[in-house]
Amino acid sequence: DFKHVFTEYGSCYTFNHDDTAKKSANISGRGLTVMLDIKQPEMTDNPSLGFVDAGISFVIHSPKEPPQVETMGLLAGVGMHAYAAIRQLKTINQEYPWGECNPNIKLEHHDTYTTYGCLQECKSKHIKEHCGCIPFLLPGNGPECEPEKYYNCAYPILHYIEKKGLCKAGAHSFNCPVPCEEIKYSTVVSYSTFPSLKGLKFLSKKFQKSKQYIRENFVYIDIAYKDLNYEMTQQQKALSVTELIGDVGGQLGLFCGGSVITIIEILEYLIIKFYWICIVWLMKPPKLSNLINEIQQPPVKENRAVIS
Repeated sequence: DFKHVFTEYGSCYTFNHDDTAKKSANISGRGLTVMLDIKQPEMTDNPSLGFVDAGISFVIHSPKEPPQVETMGLLAGVGMHAYAAIRQLKTINQEYPWGECNPNIKLEHHDTYTTYGCLQECKSKHIKEHCGCIPFLLPGNGPECEPEKYYNCAYPILHYIEKKGLCKAGAHSFNCPVPCEEIKYSTVVSYSTFPSLKGLKFLSKKFQKSKQYIRENFVYIDIAYKDLNYEMTQQQKALSVTELIGDVGGQLGLFCGGSVITIIEILEYLIIKFYWICIVWLMKPPKLSNLINEIQQPPVKENRAVIS
């Protein structure tokens, strides 16, 4: 179940690329076991360009996502046994404005939206527009760039895209926002020498190869789930529309209710204060000065004389 794919590392193969071909297991530790012969004598990579390693690069990725060998690849050298324990990590992002994903974006050459697939298609469109061809490692419909045109046109355009940020990923406003649902795999790799002395004799006899050839060309890889579970990270809305309206309405009701009660209490205070002022004013005794005057000046009696 291997499918041939082109990456920035060249010709690669994807195992279990069909998402519908699901396998079941009741215990952890069962996975993919591969022993590879890299055939160093047939390699054409030039050491002066930095190709000085002997081994393979592999990456664990979702079947819905193109392999990112150049950024997510793990290395296993010749004469080594690499054991990769993996665990699935699932991320669910909220759409804008609560999050940064956009569920309306569709890719032309990938069934499922991924950030990496979107960046590939974005670069492919720019190169096709300027060079009239598409590099073999990028998706698209059009003539494939010849080596001369690739190095003289496509490669400089790729550098220009990176420098000017014409294909950005991450935020909602960028060309390629984060996907609304994403599956990644955390990987822990351990190594041991391969093969053992007895294993070397056995493999040399089985494959009719010298012991030195096996040491210099064979790589052994084990890939299996660490646990039969997965970790999910999901963004949640802090407030939905209905919750926001209810919250605002409750706050307004509280403020308005508090304001009305305060006004009523002030009016009640003023009315009571005015009432008692009136009572005190009406029941106030006469002034002391007026009372003294009345005592000092008794009323004058009129004397009438009668003449007969």
